[in-house]
Amino acid sequence: MMTATQPSTAEVWDWLSHVPDPEIPVISLTDLGIIRDVAWDDDTLVVTVTPTYTGCPATSIINLDIETALRGKGIGKLRLKRQISPPWTTDWISAEGREKLRAYGIAPPIDGTAADGRLMGRIDRLAGGNRVVACPRCGSSHTSKVSQFGSTPCKASYRCDDCLEPFDYFKCI
Repeated sequence: MMTATQPSTAEVWDWLSHVPDPEIPVISLTDLGIIRDVAWDDDTLVVTVTPTYTGCPATSIINLDIETALRGKGIGKLRLKRQISPPWTTDWISAEGREKLRAYGIAPPIDGTAADGRLMGRIDRLAGGNRVVACPRCGSSHTSKVSQFGSTPCKASYRCDDCLEPFDYFKCI
């Protein structure tokens, strides 16, 4: 049962909106869309987290960061619940999160395409195997994929053919 000393779930969501992703600190865990639910189970706060993928090396750090932030706000009883179904998708990244990625120099995933892998395959074939990814620095669509693998497993390396700057693209999952 909820007592007067328990913060509202809206307040907890607000606290979590300030917890940065450990690999891309400019975006919060809530903007990334991996916090799926916040609820009270009697006197225990339950935070449901969906990792970006089941083998994500940052998952344990993310859990520790959530726990540290919430304990710092006075949460005594906390349970982190891992939910892998439905699997996380880049479509869950908020509009604000996408803009934060772009401002940071990472091209955000192409909107609305992650949920349908067939669509991404068609885009790849039409683009000659190279998605048209706009440069986050100058906005040019004249870019080239350098490598399918970027600075983290969830990113690919690209180069802008106009401003010549390298950048990461947050791959659609």
